[in-house]
Amino acid sequence: MTTSTQASPGRLTTALGYLNWVVNPFQRLGVVGVYDLLSTGSPTEQGLYLNLGYWPDATNLDSACDALAMLVADRAGMGPGDRVLDVGYGFGDQDLLWARESGPEHIIGLNVTASQVTVARQRIEKAGLADRIDLRQGSATQMPIPDASVDKVVAVECAFHFDTREAFFREAWRVLRPGGRLVTADILPMPRVSGGWARLRQRLSWWMVASKFAIPEANAYTRPTYHSLLALRGFEEIRVESIRDQVYAPLHAYLQQHPQTVRRLHPVARLAARFALRFDARGVYSGLDYVLASATKPG
Repeated sequence: MTTSTQASPGRLTTALGYLNWVVNPFQRLGVVGVYDLLSTGSPTEQGLYLNLGYWPDATNLDSACDALAMLVADRAGMGPGDRVLDVGYGFGDQDLLWARESGPEHIIGLNVTASQVTVARQRIEKAGLADRIDLRQGSATQMPIPDASVDKVVAVECAFHFDTREAFFREAWRVLRPGGRLVTADILPMPRVSGGWARLRQRLSWWMVASKFAIPEANAYTRPTYHSLLALRGFEEIRVESIRDQVYAPLHAYLQQHPQTVRRLHPVARLAARFALRFDARGVYSGLDYVLASATKPG
């Protein structure tokens, strides 16, 4: 009885927090607030990923999340001898994967959410990788990292949160060695379409994500501006390509076909997800682009 009584207020507080976040159109949590609320409630079966996955060959959400992390690593050319800076590392899933599959010499992680840092560090210790993976609490826009000290800077589905993404580009340039590479998997608004209804649907799609997932207005620009900001910072070999067709629609279809994955979410988030899954993916994600971006600091 005592355990049940003590646990109940915490569950109620979390449920009310979710309800306020999901339903209240005026509720805008900051980045830390969003991820403290989501906590370890990942819909994946094996890990604690919170990304949307990359789906060309994936058979489930876990393999899609791994595939997205490996797509970023491969685009970065991550390999033995590299010093990697992973910004926004979540619970460290991708770092564990990269240490196993790509074999960089050292990974440093920066993350502003203390609750994620604690769990991620515990997982790294348990895996026996604390000598190779150093996960810290810190900001992407004010990195506690020396100049020209890393070979790769990567950000898996998090740069849209940074206030601002342009400040992150500046810091990435500073900490990269000459010849180093920046790679992001990132969410942007789609270019405006013609037609009143289509444009309204597009705006609503973007607003729902931007307002609930703490995307600053300063980051609401499309692929050409993304490319220009990297070029203005001094980066070369810039690629900003949309991979949205390999992210949103296949994820949507998978969740429609595998309701047990949705059941792993918090009950309030589960209701919101089930509501969205009643609609066609083209409408739900009409305002959302998803890019794989890469750039090189001249050597």
